[in-house]
Order: sequence, then C-alpha cells, then structure tokens
Amino acid sequence: MIDNIAGINIWTDNFKEMSNFYENILSLKVHSTKDNWISFEYLDFRLNIGTHSMVNKKNNDSHRIMINLLSNNIDQMYKTLLNKDVQFIRKPEKEKWGGWVATFYDPDRNILQLLQK
Repeated sequence: MIDNIAGINIWTDNFKEMSNFYENILSLKVHSTKDNWISFEYLDFRLNIGTHSMVNKKNNDSHRIMINLLSNNIDQMYKTLLNKDVQFIRKPEKEKWGGWVATFYDPDRNILQLLQK
C-alpha cells in the first residue's frame, strides 16, 4: 500500500541553471546537495533536480507533467518572478473552483503552476 508521495525527480542536462532556478528564483528550501543533485524539502516531501545519462536538451513535451506550487499571495509571487525574468504562459486568473492559478516555465521548459486557494 502507498501511504504518501515522497517526492518528484526532475532530470536534466542543465543542472547548474535548473538548480539555481529552483533555489534562487523560486526560493525553495534546500534539503541536501551532491555534485549533480539537489533536493528541496517541504515537510516530508522532496523535489529533486539531478542529471541523468538518458536526458538531454530541454523538455520537448512540456505539457506531459505539471508541478503545482502553493502560494498564499499569487499576485506578489507573480510580480516577483516576472522581475526575475521568469516566462509565464498564463497570468494569475481566478478559477471556477474559487482559487487562483498562474503558469510558467522552468529553464528546461517544464511547466509549473502557482496555486492560491
């Protein structure tokens, strides 16, 4: 039986830029690092960035997976990330379910979303 999701790995051949983006642009809390691996933590969950011999170039199918990140102030986060030259593909918009969503790319063109409940 699965009790929880422990984390997500994002493989890249662009480790320096990707780790910088998640650590310094998104300001995620670093749990641990190795030469080509960085792990960010929130409670018991880990978001990991690492190199993999089978991964090269940017993501050619950005819509295959999407990582959702919670924010308690999506407008401020949107402005902060815009000032850091993050490329948004959807400005903050209110959803029918009552929350807010904004969508953007990381350096490998993986899609991430900000969510505010």
